[in-house]
Amino acid sequence: MILTSSSFSDGQPIPGEFAFCTPDPEHHVCLGSNRNPRLAWSDIPAETRSFVLICHDPDVPSRGDDVNQENRRVPASLPRIDFFHWVLFDLPAGLREIREGEFSNDVTPRGKSGPHAPHNTRQGINDYTDWFAGDNDMRGDYYGYDGPCPPWNDEIIHRYVFTLFALDIPTLPVEGKLTGQQVRAAMHGHILAEASLTGTYTLNPLLKA
Repeated sequence: MILTSSSFSDGQPIPGEFAFCTPDPEHHVCLGSNRNPRLAWSDIPAETRSFVLICHDPDVPSRGDDVNQENRRVPASLPRIDFFHWVLFDLPAGLREIREGEFSNDVTPRGKSGPHAPHNTRQGINDYTDWFAGDNDMRGDYYGYDGPCPPWNDEIIHRYVFTLFALDIPTLPVEGKLTGQQVRAAMHGHILAEASLTGTYTLNPLLKA
């Protein structure tokens, strides 16, 4: 199975229009266009009955003490954890692409609605749900795609891994408000094939330079 994108190239930077935040010289960051990238896939197993798409960042700091703090930095040596940016499942077996901006084309304070989405798909909540839990203006359930917004003082460039899974079942046998980890667990034993595409992103001006 092959996964491609005309929005960015594998291993290369993701353009700012697909990010939750973009650089701002006065305030470090500002809200971005937050459009989902275009994705297309081919060489599908004949037994495929649905797809799952997950986007995660494996480079998120395991501790938030230094994150986005003036005159501090998030050290490269800090252990990293997964942060889910998109959890999309029950994509029909006949589908071969997701158009640019089809699932997200802006930042929605308190999160986009869900779980139901285009093409009779369902979406889980992404990890901005937990990130904004203590923010009165932003907290809510963040369904669907919300793009990159790594710490602007992080010493490493973050990776964003888009992985498509071909499944042997038409729908995942789970209901409710689902996280990336829960969808990963629900797929267990049903994956026929998978393909990944990785983009990079940073808000650190020193790394961009």
